[in-house]
Amino acid sequence: MTQVDQANSSISQLLASHGGSIQSARKSEEDPQERFLKLLVTQMQNQDPLSPMDNAEVTSQLAQISTVNGIEKLNGTLEQLVANSDAKRSLEAATMIGRSVLVPGTSMALENHAGVGGFELSEPVDKLVITIKDSAGIAVRDMDLGPQAAGVSTFVWNGVANSGDEAAPGRYSFAVKALRGDQEVAASALAFGTVESASLGANGVALGVGELGYSSMTDIKKIF
Repeated sequence: MTQVDQANSSISQLLASHGGSIQSARKSEEDPQERFLKLLVTQMQNQDPLSPMDNAEVTSQLAQISTVNGIEKLNGTLEQLVANSDAKRSLEAATMIGRSVLVPGTSMALENHAGVGGFELSEPVDKLVITIKDSAGIAVRDMDLGPQAAGVSTFVWNGVANSGDEAAPGRYSFAVKALRGDQEVAASALAFGTVESASLGANGVALGVGELGYSSMTDIKKIF
């Protein structure tokens, strides 16, 4: 094999290895662009004067190595953007600690004669009824909130049961029923809680909302 053939073979191997794996290029002790240029110069110095290299071939090889180098730079930029995005989400999550929120759920805590809950409607309704149940699933209070607009809303239970007695403090659940005319409309129950912790994991930011468990930032329907 002549020196020209060897140089050609080396350049082909270099382009193939770096075109197929950016990680391999990163691990190389020598800059792949410098290696390419050295090989190209060697190839041109040892070429046959009667049969010089084709300009199109040289241009093609230069374009390939430029593309590989550009991909490496783009990959580095994307990694930096991801790191900055993670840092920003962590900062946003940290500012949520101590804030009260509404997240999907049916749980309600009755404390100091007050229980707070919420609901979300996709359209206005003529009537909305909240049914509050104890830990055994027995209804203790039905609240008719009348007409309601679309969107996220909150309600407060004063702790008075249907019997007129004061309900015992503790954990309750509730159900939402919405009507427009005689037709039932989809309604989502929202639980009220306070963010106690925040962490960044593989699936994004997780907020610890007390006894309600963990919720993602996208689960939050309202912040107080």
